[in-house]
Amino acid sequence: MAHDQHRQHEHDHPVPEHGLGHGHDHTDMDWAEMAPLLEAQAELYTPLYRQAMTWLAREVTEPGLVVDVGSGPGVVSCLFADAFPGARVVAADGAGPLLERARDRAARLGVADRFGTLTGDLPGVLGELEYPADLMWASQSLHHLGDQRAALVALAGHLAPGGTLAILEGGLPARFLPRDIGIGRPGLQARMHAVEEDSFAKMRASLPGSVAESEDWPALLTSAGLEHTGTRSFLLDLPAPLTDEARAYVTSSLSRLRDRIGDDLEATDRATLDRLLDPGDEAGLHRRQDAFVLVAHTVYTARRPS
Repeated sequence: MAHDQHRQHEHDHPVPEHGLGHGHDHTDMDWAEMAPLLEAQAELYTPLYRQAMTWLAREVTEPGLVVDVGSGPGVVSCLFADAFPGARVVAADGAGPLLERARDRAARLGVADRFGTLTGDLPGVLGELEYPADLMWASQSLHHLGDQRAALVALAGHLAPGGTLAILEGGLPARFLPRDIGIGRPGLQARMHAVEEDSFAKMRASLPGSVAESEDWPALLTSAGLEHTGTRSFLLDLPAPLTDEARAYVTSSLSRLRDRIGDDLEATDRATLDRLLDPGDEAGLHRRQDAFVLVAHTVYTARRPS
C-alpha cells in the first residue's frame, strides 16, 4: 500500500503533540533526541485521543484506509489501528527517523501487517497513496503549511467519496500551574501564553508561501469542497499531584518554552520560570505538589460528497 522513501523534514509549535512533517525545513532538528519527548507527550495525551476516536467512530464506521497526516513517531497512528481493527493505517511524515520508530511501535503492538508509512513533504507525498483514504487525520499539522486553504484542498483530493477529514487545530492552551504559585507575580502562564501567541504568529508569517487566514476551520473545510459534519473539543485533565511521567512532561515542556520565548518574557517572569525549572529550588516543578495538566483540543470533521 504505502512505501518508504528517505527524505527528512520538520516541525514544532508550542509543545509538539506528535511529530509532523511539513513544508518548512528544519533539517537541523535532531529527531533521535526529539523522538522520546514526542512519544512521551502523545502517550500522556492518549486519553484525549481515544475520546476523539470514539467520536470519529460514530461517523466513520468501518474505514478501509486511515491516514495520519504528520504522524511523527506513530503513537496516534497505532491508536487508530487499535480503534479501527479492520483498517489499514498509513503514517505520513517528513521525518524518516520518526517513521522508523512508528514502524517499530506497530511491530511491537502486533499491527505491522496493516501498517505503512510515507516519508516526504506534506501534502505532496500523499500522492503516493495507492487508493484514497476513508479517514484522514491531521493533528496540529496544517498550521505548519504556509497556505492552509490550499493544503485542505490537497487533503480533500485524497479522500474517497464519502470519506472524512478530521483536523485537530486550536482549542485551549495547556495549563500546568495555579494562577498564584507563591513566587513571582500571579498570572505567569497567562502572560507566557500571550508571548507564545506572538511567537506563533511570527512562525506562521515566516513560512514559505504564507497566506493569512481567518481560522474559521468549518468555513475553510467548506471552501475545500467538503461538507462540515461536526466540531467537538476533548479534555485532558491530569490533576495534582502528577505522576512522574506527567511531571517530566510539564518540566520538559516549560524548559523548551524557556528556550524559545524566554528572551521575550519580562525579566521577573523569566526569573520565576528559571526557579520553576531549577531542580534544587524548593518552589520548583521537581518538588511542588500543585502542578497539573489541563488542556482542550478541538477536532473539526468534514466529509467528501459521495
